[in-house]
Amino acid sequence: MAVLEKLVDPTGFDRRAGDATLTPRPPSLRGLTVGLLDNTKANAGPLLSEIAAELRRSYGIGATREYAKDYFGTPVKDELLKRIADECDVVITAVGDCGSCSAATVADGILFERAGVPAVSIVSDSFLMSGRAMAKVQGFPGFAFLAVRHPVASLDTEQIRERARDAVPDLVRILGVEG
Repeated sequence: MAVLEKLVDPTGFDRRAGDATLTPRPPSLRGLTVGLLDNTKANAGPLLSEIAAELRRSYGIGATREYAKDYFGTPVKDELLKRIADECDVVITAVGDCGSCSAATVADGILFERAGVPAVSIVSDSFLMSGRAMAKVQGFPGFAFLAVRHPVASLDTEQIRERARDAVPDLVRILGVEG
């Protein structure tokens, strides 16, 4: 006799998928707690750390909290999503530098937006199509995310610093905040 099993959609597409509304944007980043979600790809953590340092210098962010996903190729798990949403005012998630991790990174940003936390997802420009495809699958085709120059994984410290400096203006634009 055949047994029916529940299938899990690996894209994270669920009841929240019909919501394509951005969370209200903060007027400023000054003093805010910024969550940094590392998807565990090479150089994701250093890129996020350098971005946070630049945001601290230029925009006066408050605390940063670092988190890491279990696996880069799937969206953030619900329990980690809730924890980050409870602890942070804004979330930056990175780095999508392959097809599945780019899609998952964009899905993460959308999930945070739907949980009420402004978010910026970072992918490398070689994987814009994967990110855009995930935004469409998630029912949020206009979701703005950030693309840094590819590659990211093989960069040295100074190159990571340069990518971070280049990324911050677009990140701030996506968050809709003033200097």
